[in-house]
Amino acid sequence: MKRTLFWITYFAGFLALNGFAQSTQNQEWPAYGNDPGGMRYSPLKQINTENVKQLRVVWTFRTGELEHYKGTDASEKAAFEATPVMVDGMLVFTTPSTRVFALDAATGTKKWEYDPDVYLRQDLSEVTSRGVSIWPSATDKANARAPKRVIVPTLDGRLIALDAATGKPIPSFGKNGAVDLRQGVGNISVTSPPAIIGNTIVVGSSMGDNQRFNYERGVVRAYDALTGQLRWSWDPIPRSRKDPGFKTWKGDNATQTGAANAWSVISADADCDLVFVPTTSPSPDYYGGERLGQNLYASSIVAIRASTGKVVWHFQTVHHDLWDYDNAAQPLLFTFNKDGKDTPAVAVGTKMGHVFILHRETGVPLLPVEERPVPASNVPGEEAHPTQPFPATLPALGLHKVEAWGATPAEKAVAEKRISALEYNGIFTPPSLKGSIIAPSNVGGINWSGMCYDPESGLLITNVNRIAATIRLLPREGLAVAVKDDQELLRSETGFQAGTPYVLKRSYLFTKSEQGLSMQTAPPWGTLAAINLKKGTLEWEVPLGFMYNPAQYPEAKKWGSISLGGAITTAGGLVFIAASLDGHFRAFKTGDGSLQWEIPLPAGGQATPMTYQLNGKQYVVIAAGGHGKVGTKLGDYLVAYALP
Repeated sequence: MKRTLFWITYFAGFLALNGFAQSTQNQEWPAYGNDPGGMRYSPLKQINTENVKQLRVVWTFRTGELEHYKGTDASEKAAFEATPVMVDGMLVFTTPSTRVFALDAATGTKKWEYDPDVYLRQDLSEVTSRGVSIWPSATDKANARAPKRVIVPTLDGRLIALDAATGKPIPSFGKNGAVDLRQGVGNISVTSPPAIIGNTIVVGSSMGDNQRFNYERGVVRAYDALTGQLRWSWDPIPRSRKDPGFKTWKGDNATQTGAANAWSVISADADCDLVFVPTTSPSPDYYGGERLGQNLYASSIVAIRASTGKVVWHFQTVHHDLWDYDNAAQPLLFTFNKDGKDTPAVAVGTKMGHVFILHRETGVPLLPVEERPVPASNVPGEEAHPTQPFPATLPALGLHKVEAWGATPAEKAVAEKRISALEYNGIFTPPSLKGSIIAPSNVGGINWSGMCYDPESGLLITNVNRIAATIRLLPREGLAVAVKDDQELLRSETGFQAGTPYVLKRSYLFTKSEQGLSMQTAPPWGTLAAINLKKGTLEWEVPLGFMYNPAQYPEAKKWGSISLGGAITTAGGLVFIAASLDGHFRAFKTGDGSLQWEIPLPAGGQATPMTYQLNGKQYVVIAAGGHGKVGTKLGDYLVAYALP
């Protein structure tokens, strides 16, 4: 018997030393970004650069979501942006209307379904849900044996706890399994999964933009994971004179300002007892005359003590935001090697294309940040902040120089004429009455798609949008006259900005043509980029996808595409991403950005993929359901890929 045990132990050790043990192990994806800090990295390497071209569809699951929209206009706003989680051999994800599905992770067979019955005819700014969270979290040793709960935030402002085994609401949580997040706050939604830290659920909110200055308060709240009782609430806009940030809000109406909410994913570090909250622009996005000053803690990363709700530190990425430069990306927690010493860090990627590296426990920049002068505003009543923070050593990503472009000489001439009629003085050009070019635009730079980090290479990888917006403020009293004979203004998006002297008109530097989009700024319009944090340099940047038909425009694949949906990295040396408007799923080599594999999806892939291993087999899974607002093909697919 002893001899048999010896050989079993010896053989197991031999397999482990030679990298074979992983093939019989399971590897979960237990949170939206895999870990609570959103690194979106997997140690799996069964699928690698040598064999990725062999990936095939192994199962497809359809949710029936499009049928669910019948009789409503939900499809015009709907976006299937969910990233499933995988625990205990089960995938759990949400549809845009917050229906919840649990599947067998090996076969894609449905285990259960839960419909929170969201009323889709109500006024919803977005129809999307990026996923669920699992309690207890994978790092929670104290509750490791507790029955798992699926924590579901909904479009109509509820927080629901489901039994992970059955999909049934847990009666002891809140009222019959749900907490009403709108009570005492107003008409909010939740589109991102909450943070789980110990027995605490921390959740933000989503709301509309630009319709009035006194929007709902963008409170961040913490609830008991067992009972649903409120533990603490934090308002990113200081309402008390005792708050150190209060003096940075000036004007008689400043305390009525709304928003500055956290609609993106909140990160958590249980060891530090901290959650990292990405806050957004105060309302409205493009006029701050009712809220003069620096406007702390809006457009910031704020570290909050999870056990008490007290602010530990804050870092503002935009002072007195006038550009809709929300912190849309999840703060990424990783270990940064500085001067030969490992330091807990937070990487912050912004719509401006700026990347800030901060000390996780103090918020102090680990790489230099400097305040630089930026253009002043010429709008009566407005006072743009005279400086903005810039990373001093890391490269800036995105569109930072606007040049006219057209696929034909005639289109380029139209672009030149349009650009010359607008104000543009580089990044942070303020909105104006004449009309201003905002580049990077509110789409990014780096949007909610966020970043991922490969700890082996030290590469921070992200997809980047490179398009410009046009913003014009129109005096409210003369609005009808101003737009009467101006076709461009009539076609532009309108934000009424009630409570301010100005109405917003927003457009982008592209037009619609028979061929589709006619871009008016130089390509590439979308890239995948890697920053080497060990060197502080841009390691590589490649075009991502295409928006023009390559059969008609042979250079189209060099021009890139606008993208929504993020990337993941694996120990197999691969970056997986869809996101672009051409409907393809791709794998790139982590080291140099070279394309390794691509395959068409059954619908638009505006979601971040994930990967896991079950019974010795690695799977890569992505939601393919399209995006109503950007016009990619709608669908209801969850698609899994694996090696033959």
